[in-house]
Amino acid sequence: MERREKRAAVYIRVSTESQRDEGYSIDAQKELLEAYCISRELKAREFYIDGGFSGSNIERPAMAKLISDIRRGEISHVIVYKLDRLSRSQKDTLYLIEDIFNPAGVVFISMNENMDTSTPIGRAMLGIMSAFAQLERETIRERTRMGMQERVKNGYWPGGGKIPFGYDYDKTKGILVPNADAETVQKAYELYLAGYSTDRIAEMLGLRYEHLALQILKRKTNAGYIVYNGVEYKGRHEPIISLETYEKTMAAMQERSRRPISGGGYLLTGLLVCGKCGAKMRYQKWGKTDCKIVCYSSDKSKRHLIRDPNCDNKRHSAWEIEDIVLKDLFALRVQGTKTSGEKAESVLEMLRGQENGAKAKLRRLYDLYGDSGDEMLLETISAQKKTLAALSRRLSEEEDIQKKADEIRKTRKEIEKIRESWPLFSVEEKKKVIRSCVEKIVITDDVVDVYYTFDV
Repeated sequence: MERREKRAAVYIRVSTESQRDEGYSIDAQKELLEAYCISRELKAREFYIDGGFSGSNIERPAMAKLISDIRRGEISHVIVYKLDRLSRSQKDTLYLIEDIFNPAGVVFISMNENMDTSTPIGRAMLGIMSAFAQLERETIRERTRMGMQERVKNGYWPGGGKIPFGYDYDKTKGILVPNADAETVQKAYELYLAGYSTDRIAEMLGLRYEHLALQILKRKTNAGYIVYNGVEYKGRHEPIISLETYEKTMAAMQERSRRPISGGGYLLTGLLVCGKCGAKMRYQKWGKTDCKIVCYSSDKSKRHLIRDPNCDNKRHSAWEIEDIVLKDLFALRVQGTKTSGEKAESVLEMLRGQENGAKAKLRRLYDLYGDSGDEMLLETISAQKKTLAALSRRLSEEEDIQKKADEIRKTRKEIEKIRESWPLFSVEEKKKVIRSCVEKIVITDDVVDVYYTFDV
């Protein structure tokens, strides 16, 4: 397929707000930019127009097509009416110029600022103008945030976002108004203070998820307050519950969190997963003395935990499963030798040396450019920056690998110590150890797979 002739890309963006502003309409920009192209004798040109898109990011259809055409080598120039038509984000602007336009040899021109990246002064002006565009956007955002905070201080709901369960939002008054679900909210607090779990509360009140019950209980909005950016303000809305009820609930929640982990002497509660249907598994008493590990899909009392009502995963003795997991945990050995550790350290030293050398070379190149102004050096500087970036990435990766390896060795040594003292641990201490080491245990018929919180 024959490649199309390179052409000038005339990019136009109009946000919803700026369509009403003089000089920013699509037609106005198009007319001015077309005249500019004629004056520069850029005959082959194509318009890329994003109508009604914000400049806060570059996720726009015409922009996506423009980037694609540039990468295919079809564009010689990118021309905009004003710099902020390209983007209002300094980060995005520099990304487009340095990572998309420059590598493809594309000249960027902003007509309003008389900026042309084919000239040294145009490149210098780019950084300055991008910074001011970003500053303007951040200033508007800060003013909006301050206005919202002042609104909340006066007791009004900030608006936007998700309205709390049990309330509707009255836009006219700017406050929350209790709705038909307010009674459900009240009952949730009553049941929790009566000793019911959030799981049971969700089931009794017909809430879809246990997490929703927990969200309701923790939300101080129900007691007449608004929490905004971590700060509490007295709201103008009608409370669903009293502040006393809320505080009693939080105290009860804290007290329950301090209680020992549920499950009696069961060591693996909360870690067991069915390998056939993906549901959780649990301990189930079996006769007077035995206990089995069973899939929740076979437990009709907790419908929300059922994944496959026809799941036929085998049931095993809980004590056998616990024994398998403990043997697997204590079978882990400290891997890696002093030699491998020294080798990894020598690699890090080599990379650090290469990085320091690359930095020194880049500084010398900048000094030469500052003294001579030779633009031929810019290409060498760009190549050196890429080399330095690649070295820095590799060094960072190696450091992460070494750090992770050190953590693994340390964890395995700790496991060796724990193994010796295991018979002296209490049930609760054993549970804490297992939960710190084991992420999950997947049981598929006769196969038990133990997944650890660290690499093995």
